[in-house]
Amino acid sequence: MRFTPSFLDDLRDRIPVSEVVGRSVKLKRQGREYAGLSPFNAEKTPSFFVNDQKGFYHCFSSGKHGDIFKFLMETEGVSFPEAVERVAEIAGVPMPKETPEEQQRQQARAGLVEIMEMAAKFFEGELQGRAGAAARGYLGGRGLSPATQAAFRMGYAPNDRSALKSHLRKAGVPIGDMVEAGLLVSGDDVPEPFDRFRDRIIFPIQDGRGRVIAFGGRAMQADAPAKYLNSPETPLFHKGATLFNHHRARAAAHPAGAVVAVEGYVDVIALAAAGIAHVVAPLGTALTAEQMELLWKMAPEPILCFDGDKAGRRAGFRAIETALPLLAPGRSLRFAFLPEGQDPDDLVRAEGREAVEAVLGRAAPLVEVLWSKELEASPTDTPERAAAFETRLKAALAAIRDETVRRHYQTAIEARLAGFGRSAVDARRSGGGRSAGGGRFVPNARGGGRGGPSRRPGAPFEALPITASATLRQSPLVGPGAGRLPGREVALVLAVVNHPQMLDDLAEPFAQLDLSTRDLDRLRRATLDAYAHGATTREAMRDVLSAADGGALLARADAALLASNWWVGPEADPRDAETAWRHAAALHIKVRALHRELRSAEQDFGRDFTDDNFRRIVEIQRQLSAAEGSEASIENFGGASGRTVRSM
Repeated sequence: MRFTPSFLDDLRDRIPVSEVVGRSVKLKRQGREYAGLSPFNAEKTPSFFVNDQKGFYHCFSSGKHGDIFKFLMETEGVSFPEAVERVAEIAGVPMPKETPEEQQRQQARAGLVEIMEMAAKFFEGELQGRAGAAARGYLGGRGLSPATQAAFRMGYAPNDRSALKSHLRKAGVPIGDMVEAGLLVSGDDVPEPFDRFRDRIIFPIQDGRGRVIAFGGRAMQADAPAKYLNSPETPLFHKGATLFNHHRARAAAHPAGAVVAVEGYVDVIALAAAGIAHVVAPLGTALTAEQMELLWKMAPEPILCFDGDKAGRRAGFRAIETALPLLAPGRSLRFAFLPEGQDPDDLVRAEGREAVEAVLGRAAPLVEVLWSKELEASPTDTPERAAAFETRLKAALAAIRDETVRRHYQTAIEARLAGFGRSAVDARRSGGGRSAGGGRFVPNARGGGRGGPSRRPGAPFEALPITASATLRQSPLVGPGAGRLPGREVALVLAVVNHPQMLDDLAEPFAQLDLSTRDLDRLRRATLDAYAHGATTREAMRDVLSAADGGALLARADAALLASNWWVGPEADPRDAETAWRHAAALHIKVRALHRELRSAEQDFGRDFTDDNFRRIVEIQRQLSAAEGSEASIENFGGASGRTVRSM
């Protein structure tokens, strides 16, 4: 049986490689990849890796490499048609029928792709001609250079009802095919089909393989009935299952470890031109479930970037409603809201790439925005209204289908609700609790902390404050050293960078370290990725990390390394470095666990002011102090370096 490329691509898009491989190989996540023991050779150290973003597996021990179909053929000995049938069954997709009608339909689809390519070239040519002068001037005024215009294949549709139609007819394209491709407007009340796009800047919309399947057009005239116009639904184009710039962003998302969704074509193009290439946009409507699935195939926590006005917040809230039923372990969303009155295009032109990256760096997790969504729905200044707020939150959580994710959301929301009640009482005692706008008390974003700062109604979510406990305020995350990389974590990561051979035995514990900063996590993931691809010496590792835009981060980590962590440096004996690493990692795990226990104890004490709960806090603080003090025990070794390690 012959399978069309579109059918095979659809299966690849629907089913991650890890889902098929994971049925026969035990996989563990390592950065952006999954690792496991080779199914082709007996081994004790994982050398088999799966990358869902790139859609392949690779086995370093055997050299085997391929996609989901190749894996089933290699491991189960099935033929290619049988492998396709197996994947289609997993995906719940019916197998295509080899009928004359189906063959004819596929041929027609291929013909439409050719017609769309012809139309794209026509529009590109018109932009560069005399008729496109005003359009070129507009694009130049928006900061889009000729090189950027060419890269995105931008064009211009002349102000003529039959310009494209006449061009395609000369090439032998039937009128009916132009109508089916969505290029002409037709109907019972239309005597003669005419060009759909007229006097508009044209943005080609491409599928995941880069083929033009539709167009978006921006009107040149201010009084046009629609500022933006998209192609209609066609055999090639389904708006709710397509993302603008998908094929380019997919390639860029893997090295970036992220993908960003903005609201418009020009926003995408402006950010890409500024160097933020992992960016897409829906096509003029709210994000659909199909579009979110495409985003999750590129990154586990896509950032949705919205304008900071009311419309932007509403769009963010709609995205939450769509996403909640689809959440799964390790799969969520983050939300970045721009300063009010600005969109990404405005911000990047006015303040540059760094300003946009700063906004993206402050992206809030979904749970924060869900809380704010329900808080903004109505006042909470009476017990009854506060109860309604709580009911809305619980109803929203009921939409989460995954039981584990739902349970963790319930725990997080319950903790916030407990703090919410205390904050409201404290505010009323101090004579506050009423906002100038709506007569309601607005607690801090987390609902935690006593008498925490309140958010003015309508403020962008990026401004929502987070109240930290006294212990947390002294931590490297938010304390006086905020912005600096935490020393112990720096040592744990840099030791592996300088001694990558340790990953022969420590790959799994290194991949599972609970790191407190996104920068160190990026460096850790890049290190694992480089090691998996052959960087097994310090020189090779640092060369790869620097070449992958990690040079600045590596320099920050080197600068943050404490002199006492001598075992991290390249001069340390590898055996000493590994021994010290294991001690430091054990200490790190213990301290992080104690901090989590302390936060839980503080919440319990906030709900129930008992002596037992207070004593629990004191005891955990004592253990933390003892654990932190034991870090000095990693001083000297006896072994290969003539130093010793005192036990913790």
